[in-house]
Amino acid sequence: MIRKSVFMIATVLLFATYSVSAIGTETGSKAPAMPDNVKAIIEKSCFGCHNTDSKNDKAKEKLDLKTMESLGKKEMIHALREIGKTVEENEMPPAKFLEKYPDKKLTDAEKKLLIDWANSEAKAMMK
Repeated sequence: MIRKSVFMIATVLLFATYSVSAIGTETGSKAPAMPDNVKAIIEKSCFGCHNTDSKNDKAKEKLDLKTMESLGKKEMIHALREIGKTVEENEMPPAKFLEKYPDKKLTDAEKKLLIDWANSEAKAMMK
């Protein structure tokens, strides 16, 4: 349950790059670069639940993009690492959600791309 919550928060971080160019005033960190192919995966499989207009109140509460610009560098690094771990462990999108929306399931290639991207960005931010 904790890992799912962390992944939900991490997913918001990914979406924050759509509307936020700088994240965290305490460190001046920048949002990680998000290639178009990563954005497409997130839009397909994550954004439907993790946005302000979602009917999923629990997901909205944990992943409201409008509050993500307050994250600092350390929080961003942690979230990116959690994205990699959570996707690798097949915890998102949740199985219950996929029963209703099987087209949102991540392919192995999409998982690898998200994991590689998240891990690479986390590593780059640690420099």
